[in-house]
Amino acid sequence: MDKVQAADFYADPNNSLGYLCRIAFRNFSRALEKRTLPYGVTAGQWRFLRVLWLEDGLTQRELSRRVGMREPTTVTALKGMEKAALVRRQQSVEDRRKIHVFLTPKAKALQATLAPFIAEVNEIAIQGLSPDEVRMLRRLLQHVGRNLAPELEGSSADAPA
Repeated sequence: MDKVQAADFYADPNNSLGYLCRIAFRNFSRALEKRTLPYGVTAGQWRFLRVLWLEDGLTQRELSRRVGMREPTTVTALKGMEKAALVRRQQSVEDRRKIHVFLTPKAKALQATLAPFIAEVNEIAIQGLSPDEVRMLRRLLQHVGRNLAPELEGSSADAPA
């Protein structure tokens, strides 16, 4: 397919992998938020909690990298999470330029209630797919992510194309 044909093909959103991934991502986020919001946790806060449940005390910069957001966006989100008593930020004793983010007891307690929603939403998403199709989908999405990763170096984008 030449560039003109490719441009015409991808002009239809249903042929664009970025568009399809974005729609799937938005639907995942909304389905999850529908479950977490009654506990006072937004989709945006969820992303940070999920990472911190795996490793508490990350620096803001590392947390930002793992969540896939720009640092200013992370700072804004963390301020809201502090107001909601979900995290506390603490300046590093080794390097005063670094700020570490720690979960509060409230956020730690929410893990047992909220974490099962991950499986619930994923199970809904894969209905009608065979286990082999699910494994293949994971492999393919990981492959696409690896292919695009070099494009993000030095980028400040928060959202997929």
